[in-house]
Amino acid sequence: MGLFSKATFYTTVNHMRDLPLHGGREVAFVGRSNAGKSSAINTLANHTRLAFTSKTPGRTQHLNYFDLGDHRYLVDLPGYGYAKVPPDVQAHWEQLLSEYLQTREELCGLVVIMDARHPLTERDQGMLDWFAPTGKPIHILLTKSDKLSRQESTRTLREVREFLAEHFPQCTVQLFSSLKKLGMDEAEAVIASWFAAQD
Repeated sequence: MGLFSKATFYTTVNHMRDLPLHGGREVAFVGRSNAGKSSAINTLANHTRLAFTSKTPGRTQHLNYFDLGDHRYLVDLPGYGYAKVPPDVQAHWEQLLSEYLQTREELCGLVVIMDARHPLTERDQGMLDWFAPTGKPIHILLTKSDKLSRQESTRTLREVREFLAEHFPQCTVQLFSSLKKLGMDEAEAVIASWFAAQD
């Protein structure tokens, strides 16, 4: 049974004061809107509708908690960088995101979703800048890698690795495809190791 196989919806939160006191550990997923975050979560959980995927990017507007069992939780964070959101809503998300990422003690690692065709956007790098000072591990999933040729995906992975080694040495990165179910074992192993390190 995989780490995500028992995932069930737990709660949704729109304010820091409402964060659950569950006594466990959390791993958060975050990414630019339309980078394939919800699809990645659903693929890892082998569940078509666990995280809500939408034709309209930016639909995740709260912190959505999923219970993985054994006091382990996955937190689906709002997507960032999508323009068709009212400025006050965007400001609220960004405040919630930054405060959660920088202060949540139960958070033991961050999975950042990037579109393999457009990795390391300005917003992506901003997210890494926000989280890096915590010293907690970061793992990047380069999603939609099936849309690149093998040569292109290999080159993209190498370039991202080189950038991270220079600027964010606590980051690891891999190729991932929800469509082809590529990279699931690698992603699960990394996340499981974060939870294990906290036990």
